[in-house]
Amino acid sequence: MIAAEQRLKFHLAQMNIAWMHEKISDPSMFGLASRIEELNSLADRSPGFVWRLRTSEITPETLAPFDTIFPGFHRDKLFYNMSVWESVEQLRAYTFDSAHAEVLNERHQWIDRIAGASAALWWISAGCFPTIAESAEKWRFLQLHGPTPEVFTLRRSFPPPASPTSGKN
Repeated sequence: MIAAEQRLKFHLAQMNIAWMHEKISDPSMFGLASRIEELNSLADRSPGFVWRLRTSEITPETLAPFDTIFPGFHRDKLFYNMSVWESVEQLRAYTFDSAHAEVLNERHQWIDRIAGASAALWWISAGCFPTIAESAEKWRFLQLHGPTPEVFTLRRSFPPPASPTSGKN
């Protein structure tokens, strides 16, 4: 277990992406679209939750940093979220031990498989918040190098570094 003092210095940033079968407004996506606010509210109340990029801030325009990674992709079919947690364990608990797990288990109804990891995690200095551009860089690094202490997955995670890293405010 990581010492509480070290957890105070670092938080865990996470982003995840997925290709939706259709735009979120399409009637075939209702099962997913109807649960987004519920899951966001659950995350907001979950132990260890620090921050999340609000749904209103995720638009086709703000997802432009992914254009260089996915040339020609349809931004309006990219499901994206980003949040910050106190620890890997707390993010795991929300992801796999809450109502979120139900949606995760049913994702094939709305989501296509993507090559490689669909989530990227990295440590940031407490009080800092990641940007969409930073998350795109982290995701790309993970795709190229696999899990490392710099960026990793829930399956293969790493402890916080010994001293604070740079982060975006």
